Amino acid sequence: MKHFTKSTPPLALQFPFQLIAERLISVETSIRDQAKSFDHSVEGYVDYVVNTSGKRIRPALALLAGGASGGASPDHEKLGVVLELIHLATLVHDDIMDGADLRRSQPTAAARWGNSLSVLLGDCLFAHALEMAASFDSTWISRKIARASNEVCSGEILQTQRRFDLTLTIPDYFRIIRMKTAALFSCATELAGWLNGSTEEQQESLRLYGELLGTAYQVYDDCLDLCGDELLAGKTLGTDLVKGKLTLPLLYLMEDATEGQRAQLNKLILRQEPIDSSVLAGIANYAGALCRAVAKGKRMLEEARRALLILPPSDYTTALEGLTRYLDSLFDGCRQA
Repeated sequence: MKHFTKSTPPLALQFPFQLIAERLISVETSIRDQAKSFDHSVEGYVDYVVNTSGKRIRPALALLAGGASGGASPDHEKLGVVLELIHLATLVHDDIMDGADLRRSQPTAAARWGNSLSVLLGDCLFAHALEMAASFDSTWISRKIARASNEVCSGEILQTQRRFDLTLTIPDYFRIIRMKTAALFSCATELAGWLNGSTEEQQESLRLYGELLGTAYQVYDDCLDLCGDELLAGKTLGTDLVKGKLTLPLLYLMEDATEGQRAQLNKLILRQEPIDSSVLAGIANYAGALCRAVAKGKRMLEEARRALLILPPSDYTTALEGLTRYLDSLFDGCRQA
C-alpha cells in the first residue's frame, strides 16, 4: 500500500501537481510563513505542525478547480492556505483524541508536548485561519468557510458521541464523514468556482465532486486503518477499533454477520483492545466486508468523475479526474492487502 507525501508525489499524480506547481510552492511558502504571524513563544509550535503535515490536498483542489473553472488566482491560493490551516487544526485535535503518536512519520504535537498545549495549539490555528478568511473582499466566502469549519467540528463531535455505539447505521456513518472530512474538500472546489464567477450549476457540480472525493477518501483511510502498513502510511494505524470508531468495513462486517457472530464482534469492540484482522476474519467474512467498502468507495469516485462532465474540457479538468483515478488505485491496493 502506497501513501504519498508532498515532496514525492507518485507518478500518477505528477501531471496534476505539475499543472499547479508554481502556485503550490506559493501556497506552501504562505503556509509556513503563517507561523511568523504568531507570538514568538508560539511560533515554534506552529512551525512544527505545518512542517510535519503533508499532502496539501485541499489547496491542490482549490487550485485545480480554479484552473478548471476559468483560471487559478492569488485568491485561490489564499483559499487553499485557509483550508489547509483549518485542516491542520483538526489533525492536531484528532491526534489527541485518538492517542496517535505519529503523523507523517513524525511525533504528533500531543506526543511531543502533551494534550493541554496541543488543544490550545489547534485552537490557535483555527482562529488564525478564520481571521485570514475574513480578509476576502466578500463576507459570503468567509461565511462559507466558517460554515464548513463548523461542519468539520460538528462531525467530530458526532463521531466522538457515537463511539462504541453499536446502533450506528451506515447512513449515520456517511453523514459523519461527509461532515468531518468531505466538508473542506467540497468547500475548496465549490468556492474555487465561485471565485471565478462560474454558473450556479457549475459550482454545484464542483461542490458535489469535492464531497464525493472527500467521502471516498475517508472510506479509503478507514480501510487503511484496518489493512495498511504503518511504516508506509507514516502514521499510527489500528486505532479506530480501539477507540470505538465503527467504520464502513466493520459496519458491513456486522451487517453480514449472524446473530452469534455479531455478539462476538460486539464483545471484542467493547473491550477497547487492539484487534488483529485475523481475529476478525476468524469470526465473520472480514475480506468480504473490506471488499464491499472498497467497492462503495470506487462507486463514489465514478460519481465524482461524472460530476466533472459539466466543465469545459481542459488539462485541469483532466487533472481533477486524475485524482479520482489515483484514489481508485489506492483502493485496489487495499483490496489486495
